[in-house]
Amino acid sequence: MGGNEALKKLLKEMHKRGMRLILDGVFNHASRGFWQFNHVLETGDASPYRDWFYFDEERLKGHKNWGAYPTAHEQRALNHEDSLTAIGYRAWWNLPALPKFNTDTPAVREFLFDVAEYWIKFGIDGWRLDVPGEINDDEFWREFRRRVRAINPDAYIVGEIWHEAQRWLQGDQFDAVMNYLVTTTSMNFFAANSLDMSVIQHAGGLKDRVRPINAYDCANELDRILNLYPSDITYAQLNLLDSHDMPRFLSCVNEDKTALKLAWLFMFTIPGAPCIYYGDEVGVNGKHDPECRKSFPWDEGRWDHDLLDYAKACTTLRTEHAALRRGDYKRIHAEGELLAYSRSYRSETLIIAFNTSNEDKTLELPLDKKPHVLFGKPVISENQVTIPARSGVVLK
Repeated sequence: MGGNEALKKLLKEMHKRGMRLILDGVFNHASRGFWQFNHVLETGDASPYRDWFYFDEERLKGHKNWGAYPTAHEQRALNHEDSLTAIGYRAWWNLPALPKFNTDTPAVREFLFDVAEYWIKFGIDGWRLDVPGEINDDEFWREFRRRVRAINPDAYIVGEIWHEAQRWLQGDQFDAVMNYLVTTTSMNFFAANSLDMSVIQHAGGLKDRVRPINAYDCANELDRILNLYPSDITYAQLNLLDSHDMPRFLSCVNEDKTALKLAWLFMFTIPGAPCIYYGDEVGVNGKHDPECRKSFPWDEGRWDHDLLDYAKACTTLRTEHAALRRGDYKRIHAEGELLAYSRSYRSETLIIAFNTSNEDKTLELPLDKKPHVLFGKPVISENQVTIPARSGVVLK
């Protein structure tokens, strides 16, 4: 938006502020406006780009009519057959506008690697990779990493993988994935009593993992998530509550803004890089795509300023305390509706505790001295901390 000069200016101003910019890389498929694709449509078998995509031989040889815009008959055929036979070329999820690259073709690989290198040289700080699992070729992604890191050794490479991702997180492909395992854990515990399953059924690969859980189950799942990968990868994971590919968190939880707040505090205090999807911070909701991608409301009168202040408080907390970014994680308490854990780094230890019930709850903690309250409004007496109903606290 705005062209390369606008991007240069944005990068300059972001870097001046210690910020980084990552672009979304869609290397699995092109658009039907891609000129190499159109060259094949126009010239068929004679095109030097015929191996850049997957084409039906009959159409390549001119025995059948074809084009980038299916006829009504072809559109109906897409409902029950593969796009390769229905419209003459393989399209991502049978969507005619998105022809799939043949990444086994050396020229395609070189083209895509050149794109990756171009923008890193331009000054971007990393890549978010769209549906990388659909390029079912580890060596493609190894070469991608080598090319990108040769230019910028600090470039962040994060893949859109919705499930466990050991295959891609061996240190030779991605630095992290979009950690939807944290998404479901957060939703299941903090919104256990407000889940809207009629909305969640549209949450892609998450829908079968969403169910109410208690603190014990939440802590067990978090332990499992934090031990799936080497620690340096765990600490680089992109933790998120929602995205452009699923209904927004607020819509999944019946507009339960308290659940959103608690999930934010959780996400900002566990290992990994927290990610807020634009608009969540001011109360934007949205069900199935395209509702989840609605425009940001620039009119500040439509913002939920209480949510915004809470989001700012979470980000400030994490920024000011290295223990929340780099500290060891330790489970302290997990029973019923009470969850507590600590983060320790060098001489600093923080205790994070949640009460998801509708009444105040008292928790015994191993305190050497009266802690300093960094977040929330607990009542502290000796080794006991009373946490207000449906709230979270952070103690130092």
